[in-house]
Amino acid sequence: MNKTILIVEDEQAIADSIAYALRTDGFTPLHVTLGEQALAAMRAQPAPLLVVLDVGLPDMSGLEVCRRMRRFSDAPIMFLTARSDEIDRIVGLEIGADDYVTKPFSPRELVARIRVILRRMSPPGAASAPAVPASAFEPRPLEARILFRGQPLDLTRYEYLLLKALLEHPSHVLSRAQLMDRVWSDAPDTLERTVDAHVKSLRAKLRLIDADADFILTHRGMGYSLAP
Repeated sequence: MNKTILIVEDEQAIADSIAYALRTDGFTPLHVTLGEQALAAMRAQPAPLLVVLDVGLPDMSGLEVCRRMRRFSDAPIMFLTARSDEIDRIVGLEIGADDYVTKPFSPRELVARIRVILRRMSPPGAASAPAVPASAFEPRPLEARILFRGQPLDLTRYEYLLLKALLEHPSHVLSRAQLMDRVWSDAPDTLERTVDAHVKSLRAKLRLIDADADFILTHRGMGYSLAP
């Protein structure tokens, strides 16, 4: 069974600590130091299960690596960042990352969060998956699609889950906190403003298909709803 986790980190000491924690937990770490090497590793077969990606790399930004990787892979991506600025975290999640960890961090906690992400991405009934309620499983974007005007929307994982949550409760106002619980339950440090950024992105993608689309409604001080 493929248990490879790709570590993209140019600081050897940090990479070594992550690799040790991964090995201790039964994973197989694969370490590279450059963005181009990471892209090549993810194009290989079998590709790693998940990517731990440093934002600051010698050859290109980790954000750019994530953008390029999302063109051909939906493997979960966890950012490592030394930045605490909210906008950096929002941008990282917006372009397709699944979680982020701010340096300094505990390698054991990072591995625990990796396990949570992988468990949520596992198909129900998988032999190696821990026993969890069926309601905890959420389809991956490449395995489930949402059609708009008969056309499939090109959505990131969190965009898909956000729109799915709104579709399940049409005309019902969901607060940011409720959406965070439904969509970002595996990323507890995510800020509520991330919801606003993803709503903005969803609206833009709907308008690419229908320029007059205005179905996601904002309720000031309350949250968002989907028009009937």
